[in-house]
Amino acid sequence: MLEPVRPEFVYLDMGNVIVSFDRDRAFRQMAAVSGGDPEAIRDAVMAGGLHEASERGAIEWPEFHAEFSRRTGTTSDPEALAHAASDMFSLKIDMLPVIAGLERTGCGLGILSNTCGPHWEHLLAKRYSVLPGHFREIVLSHEVRAIKPEPDIYTIAAKRAGVPPDRIFFCDDIPAHVDAARAAGWQAEVFTSAGGLIDALDRRGLKLGL
Repeated sequence: MLEPVRPEFVYLDMGNVIVSFDRDRAFRQMAAVSGGDPEAIRDAVMAGGLHEASERGAIEWPEFHAEFSRRTGTTSDPEALAHAASDMFSLKIDMLPVIAGLERTGCGLGILSNTCGPHWEHLLAKRYSVLPGHFREIVLSHEVRAIKPEPDIYTIAAKRAGVPPDRIFFCDDIPAHVDAARAAGWQAEVFTSAGGLIDALDRRGLKLGL
């Protein structure tokens, strides 16, 4: 088996790679703000397609809020509901040395994430040290109107990286997203831990010194 070539660009997923999140917390907070039931809210957002539509950029927050209110029979302040839905993230501290190590290698670094406008705005408002300035390219599903694991988002991300597909490395916690990256010709691994990512990069010649 041929050894993988040294990547020239690394894309990281955001949720459960750079930041962790607690979706149950978000639903409880949305219930507290709107007076609804957390399980009914989960059904309306996830099973009802609102979550995917927002990540695709198919709807903006005012439309999301109006449809959410209609489906759940609730009344809430749109900004308060957006905060409740978004205040569920925590920075994964163990990833900070990995990101710093990648920067020292001179390898291009980017984010490739399925997310929506309110979540991204909330993350920026948290003023985490690595967001957004440590990443040369930030490809967000709601902005490019394409989501993982569909091929279009990988095509967009590869073009922005500006290197051949086999020189891109991608790490995501969802196996289907990793499989799609490999189908696009990328090198990719499922994220399990910061240590596992360090090892995967080391095998490809990216020595982080960690």
